[in-house]
Amino acid sequence: MKSTSVLQLLKGEQITQTVTIKGWVRTFRAKRFIALNDGSTINNIQCVVDFENTDENTLKRITTGAAVSITGTLEKSEGKGQNIEIKVTTIEILGDSDPETYPIQPKKHSFEFLRENAHLRTRTNTFSAVMRLRSALSFAVHKYFNENGFYYMHTPIITGSDAEGAGEMFQVTGLDLNNLPKNEAEKVDYTKDFFGKETNLTVSGQLEAETFAMSLGKVYTFGPTFRAENSNTSRHLAEFWMIEPEVAFMDLAGNMDLAEDFLKSVISYILEHNKEDLAFLEQRLIQEDKSKPQKDRAEMSLTDKLKFVADNNFKRVSYTEAIDILRNCKPNKKKKFKYIINEWGADLQSEHERFLVEKHFKCPVILFDYPANIKAFYMRLNEDGKTVRAMDILFPGIGEMVGGAQREERLDVLLEKMKALNIDEEELWWYNDLRKYGTAVHSGFGLGFERLVMFATGMTNIRDVIPFPRTPQNAAF
Repeated sequence: MKSTSVLQLLKGEQITQTVTIKGWVRTFRAKRFIALNDGSTINNIQCVVDFENTDENTLKRITTGAAVSITGTLEKSEGKGQNIEIKVTTIEILGDSDPETYPIQPKKHSFEFLRENAHLRTRTNTFSAVMRLRSALSFAVHKYFNENGFYYMHTPIITGSDAEGAGEMFQVTGLDLNNLPKNEAEKVDYTKDFFGKETNLTVSGQLEAETFAMSLGKVYTFGPTFRAENSNTSRHLAEFWMIEPEVAFMDLAGNMDLAEDFLKSVISYILEHNKEDLAFLEQRLIQEDKSKPQKDRAEMSLTDKLKFVADNNFKRVSYTEAIDILRNCKPNKKKKFKYIINEWGADLQSEHERFLVEKHFKCPVILFDYPANIKAFYMRLNEDGKTVRAMDILFPGIGEMVGGAQREERLDVLLEKMKALNIDEEELWWYNDLRKYGTAVHSGFGLGFERLVMFATGMTNIRDVIPFPRTPQNAAF
């Protein structure tokens, strides 16, 4: 008989039918009640075993974590906590299970412990909910762009350019590290390497995406990116996923419109389609908050925070106006901020961004027209000569969610900026060609996908929203 998922059974409630279900045992009580889960939903289905007529060896092998196939009759439940249950007629243990060493026991585990067992942590309610939401958000991203006329581009993972200019990149080489070829200057001779030049893992697909935007009009990338930043904070990963749309003939205002509409769309999607997982994660946060001092408790529930974004118009504020607000606000004057705002040109920190969103405007905020010297070389210089057409979108609880800009389409201005920053124009000759042949206004933005998943799930450590986190000194699994 074809097996049915737990989700299908809990939705259908077709009483008295014979069903087959396969999944993993969450708990087995009194040699009678199996709580079975197959990953299709956060909810378990109760399977009632006739222990008097079941082989004793089989009963011994029904332990937490065991994979089983159960056939039985779907019936209304007489117990509390579920509407239906399966009266088991046959049960088959599908694989070995060692109850003495299985790490994911039916008790509370720390997130640190679960990261050490990342191959099994999705057996828990929290991580199964997080990963289902991650999957739903991924689908919503592709759905939005597909429905709005964008083409999906696969940009290179191995690259010779550094889009951010940060220099914190993972090198890719085929050279024998124990016998490196040297040139006349006694430096590594990369002409002998696989690609004939120095190459790295990409930090962004943006520059390559711009080339496609200038021929296909509207494109986006959604793929892995890498930063060799030696940071162990709760917001840093060495490997993460980036969403990066690029659109020809679109200025900064259009870029802000696109980003706001996109974010509202993907968040509205999970509010509609992932109610049970969001409800579970919201209750987890409520229980967690009870152990905190009143001042440290969340001001909004998880669902309210998501609706705060989906239902509010984003406030658009220039960087200059934001600096004036922050300079004159009480936390700054009373030195409550860790980073005091004294003058124009300061690089805003998360505490400043959250103040603007949560305290001052009380809605998501888009800051635009940043100082040129704190933004990337490819952002279009404004007529004032000191600001660029950049924009950041700020969310409650997390600060910056999106960073984007209108791109510099004027070749002479771009070359001047590259020269000032010591960026080799020969390395980016192809990028500069876009400004020589059919140049046009164009814009785009970048969104770190894991940051979006953190916001959507309420998780506070970025390592808990990606299946297998890559961080300094850690490449397990």
